[in-house]
Amino acid sequence: MTQPKPNFLDHDRPPVPDLVVPRGVVPFHLAQKPVRGRLLRLGPLAEALLSRHDHPEAVARLMGEAMALTAGLASALKYKGSFSIQAKGDGPIPMLVTDCTDMGGLRGYARVDAEKLARYGRNPSARALLGKGYLAFTCDQGPDMERYQGIVAIEGATLSEMTANYFATSEQLRSFVRLACARTEEGWRAAAFIMERVAVEGGIADSAGDDDAWDTALALAHTLTEAEMLDDALPADRLLHRLFHQEGLMLDQPRALAYGCRCSRSRLAGVLEGFPVEDLDHMAEDGTITMTCEFCNVDFRFARESLRGAQA
Repeated sequence: MTQPKPNFLDHDRPPVPDLVVPRGVVPFHLAQKPVRGRLLRLGPLAEALLSRHDHPEAVARLMGEAMALTAGLASALKYKGSFSIQAKGDGPIPMLVTDCTDMGGLRGYARVDAEKLARYGRNPSARALLGKGYLAFTCDQGPDMERYQGIVAIEGATLSEMTANYFATSEQLRSFVRLACARTEEGWRAAAFIMERVAVEGGIADSAGDDDAWDTALALAHTLTEAEMLDDALPADRLLHRLFHQEGLMLDQPRALAYGCRCSRSRLAGVLEGFPVEDLDHMAEDGTITMTCEFCNVDFRFARESLRGAQA
């Protein structure tokens, strides 16, 4: 009879989708203009991530937008690490967390107060769902580097508006953000379009020409529709060409996105081993402790006798 692995050695992934979207992020810039950006589309990854939880449609839509936004911001990382967004408020969603690694591993979860949510009808805004609170944008550059975090109050009706407020106040960066998430005939789809005004090659130039170039790009970006962003049949490069073909569009190297929950029995066993023995005894039901990964919604069961716990 094969003996099970000890908890601390069991690094196997749970039974979750092994899914990669090869061209999930398509970065671009406009030649000789102070404009760069990226179009991000989760494709079938949105369905795989959002269907792990049985959330009401409004909650799933906000989660999809947040994951697309997080992946879009993570794609700008120049180091090994991860980018995360955390929203904490007093609304029906008291906490929402999404993160994405530099390699495109994406995950997210939301805690929902069902009683509060029932008071808001079928289609509450992002602001109504989150309530009063804050957004934290965090760059984790690994154990050897200092973590960078920007925190802003939740302001604006949509997550796009909240993010624009973050860029304007914390980063002092002119930007345009459009997010989309909806259930389509193919399942859930989510997308993000992020565009920033940057320094042109050779340094910062605040000339009237640069202002005009940014304003033109901004006007064109405003024509982007949710239907276009979520259309699987419309490739990202064709959509960007449709927007900016007369503005010197230059496509950069695309990046992949993947189902990115990083849970394992080993990781969760390590968490449990930090609890006092008395707490572990209290958690056990019929000799078994069950822990659920909030990201992928998979249950992990541990025999109480396999965990020693922290010694007093």
